[in-house]
Amino acid sequence: MSTITIPYFTALATYFSYLLLFIFGGVRDIFRFFCKSDKGTPEDCFNRPIASAPDAWIDVIERYSNDNNKTLFQTGKISRCLNLGSYNYLGFASVDEYCTPQVIKSLNKFSPSTCSSRVDGGTTVLHNELETLIASFVGKPAALVYGMGFATNSTTLPALIGKGGLIISDHLNHRSIIAGSQASGSKVNIFQHNTPSHLEDVLRKAIAEGQPRTHRPWKKIIVVVEGIYSMEGELCKLPEIVALCKKYKAYTYLDEAHSIGAVGKSGRGLCELLGVDPADIDIMMGTFTKSFGSCGGYIAGSKDLIKCLKSVSPGHLYATSMTPPGVQQVISALKVILGEDGSNRGAQKLARIRENSNFFRAELQKMGCQVLGDQDSPVMPIMLYNPAKISAFSRECFKRNIAVVTVGSPATDFLLSRARICISASHTKEDLLRALEVISEVGDMVDIKYFPTGHQRGWRYGRYQIFSN
Repeated sequence: MSTITIPYFTALATYFSYLLLFIFGGVRDIFRFFCKSDKGTPEDCFNRPIASAPDAWIDVIERYSNDNNKTLFQTGKISRCLNLGSYNYLGFASVDEYCTPQVIKSLNKFSPSTCSSRVDGGTTVLHNELETLIASFVGKPAALVYGMGFATNSTTLPALIGKGGLIISDHLNHRSIIAGSQASGSKVNIFQHNTPSHLEDVLRKAIAEGQPRTHRPWKKIIVVVEGIYSMEGELCKLPEIVALCKKYKAYTYLDEAHSIGAVGKSGRGLCELLGVDPADIDIMMGTFTKSFGSCGGYIAGSKDLIKCLKSVSPGHLYATSMTPPGVQQVISALKVILGEDGSNRGAQKLARIRENSNFFRAELQKMGCQVLGDQDSPVMPIMLYNPAKISAFSRECFKRNIAVVTVGSPATDFLLSRARICISASHTKEDLLRALEVISEVGDMVDIKYFPTGHQRGWRYGRYQIFSN
């Protein structure tokens, strides 16, 4: 189990800050009819309107408020900001010399939408081409494309398992996996984040005890994990988990939303990076919203699995199919990655995202920031902890034309507020150096350089290790 190390004073100050929020929030609610203003809310740090493609630099519309951010109005002015928030890992979300002309052609031929589900009039020749291409890319016999990434998980899991089945899910799995697990009607057990030893304990106990009350054997057991955990930046310990699933005859469900296209020598995801045979993964899920600059998602697996999903998955039967220009965008991006566009730009993008990610992570750590995640991961959370630092960090970066995403409770654990940085192949070295300069300046201002000397000492509390400098 990975452990997050928290300075003792920082943990104490964070608890105290939340206590103050609760106290003053309660007082404000009691006297709200007598108070006409408060200190303001952090609403200006979220839902910022964007007026450009999510490239390395984006146009952000400035806003103002006359009532402490309860209501926000657009000024009409635009700030040109370095984009550290979008998961445009390979840079395909902006205008591309190969992809964009192909997308425009598909728009002229097919229109913006199919206006139908896949089983009615929503399957075009592009959808069939993409399913063949993505299945081959990830090393599976067949694939099924969905119109929405979230719905890929939330409508596939209920189609795979139901009453009498058991889902064993990582503690930090994405909300779409949680929604799909809950909707399935199956029993859901949780194992400690990315901890194979605890997964084995859960598997052994579940198999020994069987179903609740009846103690009958489980009809099916599915272990669900992510390739890269989107709020942690950590790589799944896939080889160990696959070995356990084989040992206990459980199915493996791998969500590669943030890893497909972003890691691996040829962009084929975590299996390629860690040397796992795709044949050992029963259900491979991914989205097209990150590395491919489009929308939708896919499930890849055996031909029997895909045939079954086409008959029972609500996301396939009832939802509007993926837009044809969106499908074409993914097809074109895959061809660039594979070098089928006649260039080596795909290989260059894959090399650049690795270089950019590892350089940026190393430099953040050198300056004393606490950065979560693993090498090669383009997702790198910078720990903020104190809730007041969520808005402070976001606002100060924005003032300096750096756009960042900040996250706090309930999206993260109570103590673990953070800024989630996403690196792109479209970032230049100059972009990254500018970002590091601003983060260092703001980091000093809001005091988030928790490890200036790298000296750590303390005691553990759950996933946290609280220490004194």
